[in-house]
Amino acid sequence: MFWVPLLLLAWAIAGVAGLRLCRAAVREAAAGGEGEGRGLTLYEAAFLSGGPVRVADVTLVAMARQRRLLLAHTGWATVVDPCGRDDIERTVIGAIGPDGQSPIAPVRKAAAAAETVRALADRLVRAGLAVPEGDGRTVAEALRRTRLAAAAVAGLAAAALLVPTPSQMPRSLVALWFALPLVFTLGCLAIARFELSPASRWASPAGQRLLASVRRAAAGDPDDDRAYLTSVAVRGVRAAGGPQVRAAFAHREPHPEG
Repeated sequence: MFWVPLLLLAWAIAGVAGLRLCRAAVREAAAGGEGEGRGLTLYEAAFLSGGPVRVADVTLVAMARQRRLLLAHTGWATVVDPCGRDDIERTVIGAIGPDGQSPIAPVRKAAAAAETVRALADRLVRAGLAVPEGDGRTVAEALRRTRLAAAAVAGLAAAALLVPTPSQMPRSLVALWFALPLVFTLGCLAIARFELSPASRWASPAGQRLLASVRRAAAGDPDDDRAYLTSVAVRGVRAAGGPQVRAAFAHREPHPEG
């Protein structure tokens, strides 16, 4: 009866994965009461849409739009006005450095890792709008573990069927027993697909609901600064209208030879 311990292990794996998925769904459905009744700032919308780097991107684009920063198609940023209007602008200017000029790529990286952006993320997490970094208890993580559980159950079933045993149990019946935990895990995934909001790396379900209204605002007049920057915040630099801006962010420094 070599297959019986494998079947028990398969059920244990499937059961734990299903329980974690249910708990994550309940936790995320209950989150967001504090922050759901308010609007999002431009930086908050950027973070929930694309994370810390998106915050740096929208700040660079906003300052360039106001001609307080120059973004060259060669991938360099040049400070025109060294006086930032808020903490994140001052963080970006500081990342550019005392010379007032720097390639954009390291500026984005340094600004995204700065304390001001981490503080923004912490506020969104406390409001229930952002996913805690490395939490491991979110729906997205639970779904990943449930997929792994389905693969593990299938592997255990294959092992039970391939290893010869003295049992008189027909292999078709053994396969049927293993089909039960496999159907359970696949059913959990199917229900999650239709009942839960799409998983986001940055925004919780409450944050995603607020982002939906922000995306509608981003569809406004592209000549309007607010609509333009909102579009960049929720869709990324690809939504920027000017080809020079897109070229500036797309530029990559050549790797030194040798």
